Amino acid sequence: MRKLPVYIVGELTLAVAVGSVPVAHWMGWLGMPWLYFVGFLLGTVYTIAGSASQIVLTQVVSRDRLVEAHAKNALASSGAEVAGPGVAGALIKLVGAPLALAVDALLLVASALILRGVKVTETLHRLDGADFWRDLKAGVAFVRGKRMLVALACAVGGWQMFNQAAQVVQILFATRVLGLSAQSVGLSYIALGAGTVLASALGHRISARFGPGPSLIGGFAMCGIGWAALCVAPANAVGVAAFAFTLFMFGVGAVLIFINFLSLRQAVTPAPLLGRMTSTMRWLILIPAGPGALIGGWLGEHVSLRAALAFAGVGALLLAVLAWQVQAIRLVKVLPKVEGEDPPLGAEAMPGVTPAPTTGTAQLQPANGN
Repeated sequence: MRKLPVYIVGELTLAVAVGSVPVAHWMGWLGMPWLYFVGFLLGTVYTIAGSASQIVLTQVVSRDRLVEAHAKNALASSGAEVAGPGVAGALIKLVGAPLALAVDALLLVASALILRGVKVTETLHRLDGADFWRDLKAGVAFVRGKRMLVALACAVGGWQMFNQAAQVVQILFATRVLGLSAQSVGLSYIALGAGTVLASALGHRISARFGPGPSLIGGFAMCGIGWAALCVAPANAVGVAAFAFTLFMFGVGAVLIFINFLSLRQAVTPAPLLGRMTSTMRWLILIPAGPGALIGGWLGEHVSLRAALAFAGVGALLLAVLAWQVQAIRLVKVLPKVEGEDPPLGAEAMPGVTPAPTTGTAQLQPANGN
């Protein structure tokens, strides 16, 4: 399927889902079952349209500029994340939560309209022998056959585990141990926005200077330093500063991780396999997230909140050390390229079926004829 229409339909589906909440409120239908369904729908759309959006980026940007493109994309997202909560809070105060969600739905429609202005021509490779399970296995086989992809999946999956362990306790730590008010917590998150904006603005230069592999490992270390600093923070003004510092370090580290992670995995994947690779890598790195959240929650409840943060911080630092030992990551100083012709996989390998070409087939055309 063409990826850009999937992305656009996803945005419109999000608009309908979010917009249904104020409508249900006004009609007297709103309840937790409705919100559970909306949450499930949002997660489904993020999975499908999110994968499509990552592939669209490779269709409008040359492979050698992927890090720069992901960095600029992260910069746009960071700006929205910094401004969004403040705008939402003001809207809720002025017009109430239902109307604020209605505005959110309208903004999602605007997003879909903007995406329609991106003209991408994509040649589809419709294969009569296509089969879901066979092609799913083909995606797994492709990832398994690339040492770099396996190393990246293990490394970023490990980071997800420590990240979730920290996320489930850090707000509790800030409010219960450090004594921060809701307002102070909100103000501290400005540091998170500052970190993400800074890393998004400088991420391409950092990657060009040190290489995508070392930059990704540096992101692990920065997150680990932040969590480790928070776990020993005292319950005074220094602790408040430590919480803001942790958020800042996470913002910088997470951006460095993902702009390089996304670029590396896309750079080594032939265009026909981008969808299967993306889906495979996404579920591989999220498998450890659930256990990580459970470990963090168990430590926070049965040991201490500091113990959960220590687990995340020390674990992320050890992960950085281990990742540095992996040559498939550490030695990557420039984005690799697709090497030769990969063997046909899935439906492409069936007798009598013409394999899809391994070169990119999408071209960017100026919007509105400009």
